[in-house]
Amino acid sequence: MSERIQEAYTQDTIQVLEGLEPVRKRPGMYIGSTDSRGLHHLVNEIVDNSIDEALAGYCDHIIVVIQKDGSVRVRDNGRGIPTGIIPKENKSAVEVVMTKLHAGGKFGGGGYKISGGLHGVGLSVVSALSEYLEVKVYQNGKIYRQMYNQGKPVTKLEIVGETEETGTQITFYPDGSIFEEIEFSFDIIKNRIKELAYLNKGLRMTVQDEREGKEKTETYKFDGGIKHFVENMNKNKEVLLPETFYFETINKDNEIEVALQYNNSYAETIYAYANNINTVEGGTHLDGLKAALTKVINEYGQKLKVLKENEKLSGEDVREGLTAVISVKLSDPQFEGQTKTKLGNSFMRTLVNKTVSEKLGEFFEENPKIAREIITKSINAQRAREAARNARELFRRKGVFESTTLPGKLSDCIDTDPKNCEIYLVEGDSAGGTAKMGRDRHFQAILPLKGKILNVEKARLHRVLDNEEIKSMIKAFGCGYKDEFDITKLRYDRIICMTDADVDGSHIRILLLTFFYRFMRPLIEQGHIYIALPPLYKVTQNRNEKYCYSDEELQEILKEWDKADVQRYKGLGEMNAHQLYETTMNPETRSLLQVKIEDAEEAEEIVTLLMGEQPELRRAFIEENAWLVKELDI
Repeated sequence: MSERIQEAYTQDTIQVLEGLEPVRKRPGMYIGSTDSRGLHHLVNEIVDNSIDEALAGYCDHIIVVIQKDGSVRVRDNGRGIPTGIIPKENKSAVEVVMTKLHAGGKFGGGGYKISGGLHGVGLSVVSALSEYLEVKVYQNGKIYRQMYNQGKPVTKLEIVGETEETGTQITFYPDGSIFEEIEFSFDIIKNRIKELAYLNKGLRMTVQDEREGKEKTETYKFDGGIKHFVENMNKNKEVLLPETFYFETINKDNEIEVALQYNNSYAETIYAYANNINTVEGGTHLDGLKAALTKVINEYGQKLKVLKENEKLSGEDVREGLTAVISVKLSDPQFEGQTKTKLGNSFMRTLVNKTVSEKLGEFFEENPKIAREIITKSINAQRAREAARNARELFRRKGVFESTTLPGKLSDCIDTDPKNCEIYLVEGDSAGGTAKMGRDRHFQAILPLKGKILNVEKARLHRVLDNEEIKSMIKAFGCGYKDEFDITKLRYDRIICMTDADVDGSHIRILLLTFFYRFMRPLIEQGHIYIALPPLYKVTQNRNEKYCYSDEELQEILKEWDKADVQRYKGLGEMNAHQLYETTMNPETRSLLQVKIEDAEEAEEIVTLLMGEQPELRRAFIEENAWLVKELDI
């Protein structure tokens, strides 16, 4: 037995972290990560507190500003954080919420009935992870101010002026020793602000960038709330309902808001929210909506005698072409699931089911023509589903969903732990062969794709499942698709699209992304999809070689190397195995672009625009954005 160095394990080795020390020691436990996502989570924590004031009826305008020095300022016109002294703490309420975990007005003290900030850790966590933070409270005719450094107060709460306004303003600069990057993205903040404006109708939200060269301001206010959300997602589609079905109801301390509209596509798009949190894994509120929709459409189909007595439509049938948003607000939300974004309150399933059934039933009674159109569309979907079911059964008989049955052209990796593994989807057999030779076979798998996969935006399920390349991907990933998708069965942590740097390569890439968006959206939402960035040029001078990944990079090198040889790579197959690995596949030297969905509405619009049935919209988009293309390789 090998010798081990024994260290004393006594009472002296037990650490007790005081105040906000745990946050600085383990920031990931409180904000998820210390990358860009965690950085922007700080802004969300502050904004959520302002939203809570709006939910309580005291705030109608929230302003978020990225300031010139890179700090962020959030201002609302709510009641302002209480400034009085808490006797037990002998400190002001402001200082308590800024320096104590689990302190706030959301634990049954009557401050808030409904809250998006669930744990009372928001402001104190932002304070702990900031190089400096300034809080100003506008209250009782006075302006109060206090400064903090890494969660510790460096001034007392003092009166610095008089005012007739009310509200809270927090300005913070993130701690560079905690975060991997401290530069805020206007677009990431803007997208969340816009989403919150949809979810809180009538609330005005402004986001502003004051940084030099980036100055811009956007203001959102949607009096129609999620109704406008649905209509904007469907604006480039042919819709069945001239008027969006919408209702809002309040039951004790619980609110339910639903908006839905059908279009002529085959895709189903539903977004579910609980207390303004995007519940990407669904939950009881979404279950209730789906059950009610299936029940009402079946009942009304029987009533209109469009459906035979023994005929029944499935949930999948009635949701074809549906765009819907459900937003619920409840006093004690329980979240579960892998990412804690699945609503678990069982009563909400019953409440949503009952409410939607009543409201949708009334809508059908008042609009029988529209009801008939929806039922007819669902029956057509059922017929197509029969063909799809046959395809599914064929899949199952062939073992498509069994991880042990993998596509023949897949070169799998040795490691079987999904966390360590990645798969490259490579355009063409030639590049696929080069990638197989160049890869690190311990953790890198290669799946060559022949030609262009089917555009799933224009195809029903049975045609999608007949496509050989799509079948190969479903087999290789192991996690299923659509309603049968299970992220826990994913065989690779990173799925990397590696295509040629030309027009055809770009087309294949958008076809792949459309497939992921429509059939395996959680792969994008949870950060598993990447785009490889192969070099555009190889520059040679004497025995020196450099690779350039952009035109700008090429110009910089040519300034240093006069009359160097420049090779333009148009295909991955132009590189040998060693070159392909070093430039595009080696984790130490490669560049990967992670695919994200920051804005649901914009993602829906772009997929529909580029891949949908209306070429005139696609033509207009290309004409408007042609100036972005510097060089077109044909």
